[in-house]
Amino acid sequence: MTRLSLLLLIATVASALWLVHSHYESRRLFMALETALKEAKRLEVEQDRLEVEQRAQATPLRVEQIARQQLQMRTASPAITQYVSHPGLGRAVPAAKTTEGAP
Repeated sequence: MTRLSLLLLIATVASALWLVHSHYESRRLFMALETALKEAKRLEVEQDRLEVEQRAQATPLRVEQIARQQLQMRTASPAITQYVSHPGLGRAVPAAKTTEGAP
């Protein structure tokens, strides 16, 4: 009888230790899940903010302003357009005139 009691006691202690371990592991995994969900939410908000900022930076007015100021570009007008004809075609083909001493 004492052997059976001792065996049951060992089984009960082992079961209790396994239960404590599984609860600890469950809590640890739950906290990792919560941390990952919080990080995913933060990244989603950051992505939305960056998309709004990208839309604000890519407006046609801003692109034109940067092209004029930083790249010194200007709109094409008839005054700076030169038409070049190709001998084999027999008709004029429009081509943009450059301002760097083009004939």
